Amino acid sequence: MKTLRSYLGGRWLEGSGAPQTLVNPASEEPLAQVSSDGLDLAAALAYSRDRGSPALRALSFAERGALLKEMAKAIQARRDELLELAIANGGNTRSDAKFDVDGAIFTLQTYAELGEKLGAAKLLVDGEGIQLGRSPRFHGQHVCVPRLGVAVHINAFNFPAWGLAEKAASALLAGMPVLSKPATSSAMVAHRVMEILVEKKVLPEGALSLLVGAPRNLPALLGSQDVLAFTGSGDTGTLIRGLPNIIRESVRVNVEADSLNAAVLGPDAEPGGDMYETFLKDVLRDMTQKAGQKCTAIRRILVSEGHAATVRDDLAEGLKIVRVGNPAQEETRMGPVASGAQLADVRDGVGKLSAEGRAAFGSAAPVAGKGFFISPVLMEFPKGALAASVHAREVFGPVASLLPYSGKGADAAAIVARGNGGLVSSVYSEDADFLEEIVAGIAPYHGRIFLGHPKIEMSPGPGTVLPQLAHGGPGRAGGGEELGGARGLAFYMQRVALEGSRPVIQKLIGVPPS
Repeated sequence: MKTLRSYLGGRWLEGSGAPQTLVNPASEEPLAQVSSDGLDLAAALAYSRDRGSPALRALSFAERGALLKEMAKAIQARRDELLELAIANGGNTRSDAKFDVDGAIFTLQTYAELGEKLGAAKLLVDGEGIQLGRSPRFHGQHVCVPRLGVAVHINAFNFPAWGLAEKAASALLAGMPVLSKPATSSAMVAHRVMEILVEKKVLPEGALSLLVGAPRNLPALLGSQDVLAFTGSGDTGTLIRGLPNIIRESVRVNVEADSLNAAVLGPDAEPGGDMYETFLKDVLRDMTQKAGQKCTAIRRILVSEGHAATVRDDLAEGLKIVRVGNPAQEETRMGPVASGAQLADVRDGVGKLSAEGRAAFGSAAPVAGKGFFISPVLMEFPKGALAASVHAREVFGPVASLLPYSGKGADAAAIVARGNGGLVSSVYSEDADFLEEIVAGIAPYHGRIFLGHPKIEMSPGPGTVLPQLAHGGPGRAGGGEELGGARGLAFYMQRVALEGSRPVIQKLIGVPPS
């Protein structure tokens, strides 16, 4: 059995102690083992600060962007190998595996292009210069400079390639070294990505490190110049934020947590119409893509009371043809969830939803044989606004709940708001008044709103995170924000106001004298 090693301090290191076994979620066959016990994490952070940080800060944005471009090329060259690993260790269908690996490549390419646009500068000019007195020589200018610590990234199990790349792209372009910690159960893809990058010698020493196995006390070792970006449960995010050093040192923490994303069908979208069919397609894709294990997947489906029964029946018909099984088989459309613990959590969640609603399709019943399989489950809540369970917990699997509403935008917005913050919700309507009402009502609770329309060519739907747009959300979703093009660099940089002589400041920031 393969043993996964961490890449820390410029070396591959194997942990000691009892290892954790990684399995194929479709067959439960052991694939690899891993442990982080005995590894000197403080020394690994020091190496990144002492070696990786100066090396990156010495480069311009264009030069850092060139590194990202080479990362993307290296991953692209081994794409097929990574897809096979994602199928074996992640339970992904080939299509789902592409969603992860190709998303990683695209994000790196996007930030490489941004680096090229930012050019030869090593600091980021923030806004226009400001005349501070009667004389134009008394001048102010905000700029952003790289922080001097390490960007620690603790990622979720569902996107091992994209999770590593989307966080690392922003940090490396900003000039901060990265220590990435993938979720253990699906770590084989992230580990292989790191092997590829080390083999190709793409990055300066100390710029990117990888810790596999338990994170142990890693967050407790961070200081005031370090940052931590975490994707996972809200409970774990709360524990991280409450660590004494995080509070004492004011360590920057970004959390992407639970999200009860909603899809709202406007009352003007008649069954059989183009808008209605677009809505159905997006809901069915989000319920089953990666077995519903996406932070952006649709969890609540809001439909006007007059169309609720039709939508229920049409979704049930669409789910009937989804073949669940071994993702290595071409005919399979949905694989297993990622682990036995994840399967137990999904079943428990469906059980809690069943206390107030009923299953319109599927069930949480065990599936015979090996593997962590469950059928898609569509829950129905006749009194959606009053059902507490559907607004209280995200069931992280192929599960969504159908909630009727009055047909008024304000009523739909009030139901969506009961989720207490989300990453993304989507609206499907061409009624301008309805759109204005519901967007105004749900925007304060979300990081992104997807306005579905059948005329959007090649739309990836609400479940796809694009690097050009901000990813995050308030409240339950963690209160964080990532990506968003150049906006994603801010988390890794310190904004400082320069105050003084205009010619001196302009020379510092590389602006030709006027």
